[in-house]
Amino acid sequence: MALEIKQSLKLSQQLVMTPQLQQAIKLLQLNRMELVEVITQELMENPLLEEVAETIDNPEGLEAGSEEAAAQQNEPEAPAAEATTTETKDDVDWEQYIEDVNNNQSALPAVRLNTEELPSFENILTKTTTLNDHLRWQLSLAQMSEEERNFGELVIGNLNDEGYLIQPLEELAKEMQMELEDALEVLKMMQKFDPIGVCARDLQECLMVQAHFLQPRNEMVEKIIAHHLPDLERRNYQSIARALGIPMDEVIAATKVILELEPKPGRSFVASDNTQYITPDIYVYKVGNEYVIMLNEDGMPKLRVSGYYKNVLSGAKQPGQSDGEKKSGAITKEYIQDKLRSAVWLIRSIHNRQKTIYKVTESIVKHQRDFFEKGVGFLKPMILKDVAADIGMHESTVSRVTTNKFVHTPVGIFELKYFFNSGISAADGGGDVASEAVKEKIRLMLSKEDATKPLSDQRIVELLKAENIDIARRTVAKYRDMLGILSSSKRKKVF
Repeated sequence: MALEIKQSLKLSQQLVMTPQLQQAIKLLQLNRMELVEVITQELMENPLLEEVAETIDNPEGLEAGSEEAAAQQNEPEAPAAEATTTETKDDVDWEQYIEDVNNNQSALPAVRLNTEELPSFENILTKTTTLNDHLRWQLSLAQMSEEERNFGELVIGNLNDEGYLIQPLEELAKEMQMELEDALEVLKMMQKFDPIGVCARDLQECLMVQAHFLQPRNEMVEKIIAHHLPDLERRNYQSIARALGIPMDEVIAATKVILELEPKPGRSFVASDNTQYITPDIYVYKVGNEYVIMLNEDGMPKLRVSGYYKNVLSGAKQPGQSDGEKKSGAITKEYIQDKLRSAVWLIRSIHNRQKTIYKVTESIVKHQRDFFEKGVGFLKPMILKDVAADIGMHESTVSRVTTNKFVHTPVGIFELKYFFNSGISAADGGGDVASEAVKEKIRLMLSKEDATKPLSDQRIVELLKAENIDIARRTVAKYRDMLGILSSSKRKKVF
């Protein structure tokens, strides 16, 4: 068998992800607060980076090489301005001001100034009582044996935030090596703890426990909870009236009592402040007939390369240095050069990031001008490709820029991803309508509907078709679920 050697020339193209490119991509997808954290971390790790002071009165706050600023400070008008400021300060009669303050102190109420006697702020703060703490306190006061108390602790540890027992009672009894009947008795005792109905295993049991404590007892309420809760959920009051053989008025009266019961006993112990505050990355203002885009740089450190290390790097070699000093100097110089490259790339990447965000927002404003003028109902269909083609960038870049970034507009605060949505064909074959605009129309329709005669999904389809929007009923149902709106049968109000 003969061996044959062949030589060929192949041309290929390969993208190499350099550390600088990886850093630039990473910074693109960060929001403003995350970027501030990264910059702060880099300021601590890289000695060549320093934060520029924001005050213009401090000469050290000016960027290195700012010759114009230095020239302006040396202009003849500067002393005159300083003199004017001094004269303005001297216009205040400080001696008279201090005398007036001393004279007015007698009219003020006495204030204890000895701070040593005051308690610390840590002693003033109070701890929020949780549902578990509240139940354990009641459990410690209950007349139970040690075994029953230990089982009660286990039950409390298996409650969710709504106060329901999430583990089967059989498993808990087996874990504590306790008879099921005894475990059930302990559970019934704990269901009488405050709030009433806690430790229930399901909604029916929770409501039934609360119904037993009604004064006076209402047997009709207990019957409906025990046997007709699914019909009550579907608001099928006629079926309940037929099954119980009572008039509709009595069913409605009992339903009103049931609606006053608490289906989630533990909700009052859950922290109510779940508000998520959003800091916009971009602001869009309308000035005249034009929209002005401003990046939110409030609190974002302004970076520059330290002038001290630049002087060290560009310093001349000192004569008479030993070999060890030369070697140490070379290592120091290499370290400074490495940190310098890192600092320059970081500053450049931040600048490119801000520039890219501005260009993407500018393109969005251009494509969605009707939205900024009239609101959500006038949002147009738009995809990443439209903006990418407009600004001359790749779609992946636009996707990273619009991730987790919010813009403040005249009609509210929105995520940049909000403006990219699919289109729905018009009934007459005209221009498409954005899906978010259709959702807004559905929301407005349902907010104005008659509660006694709610709009069905099919009726919504007909109303949208009258507005030149062709949409299927299942799509309406999907959008309604996304808006968190119940079906027409569950929205209907009888009383």
